[in-house]
Amino acid sequence: MTLILGRKRGMTQVFEEDGSALGVTVVEAGPCVVSQVRSMDVDGYDAIQLGFEDARDKVIRKPQRGHFAKAGMTPKHHLARQRCPPPDTFLGHGT
Repeated sequence: MTLILGRKRGMTQVFEEDGSALGVTVVEAGPCVVSQVRSMDVDGYDAIQLGFEDARDKVIRKPQRGHFAKAGMTPKHHLARQRCPPPDTFLGHGT
């Protein structure tokens, strides 16, 4: 899986062994929480949904408030869904 949620904090540079400078981006990543798990049996595909950065109830729409309440978590500003392999492959049972 290759999903990560974060906020860009700025740019800086890192110096390598030979003295050359390499530009890098500083990203604040996390905490990311799982807000929903999709399964092949119920939804037809396997996926997880991650949420990042707490939000006030005032800025979240009512349907999304229900989604977060069902998950038992505080509302999040950013949501992203990532398909993932079936759980059996994590355990080494998949083909």
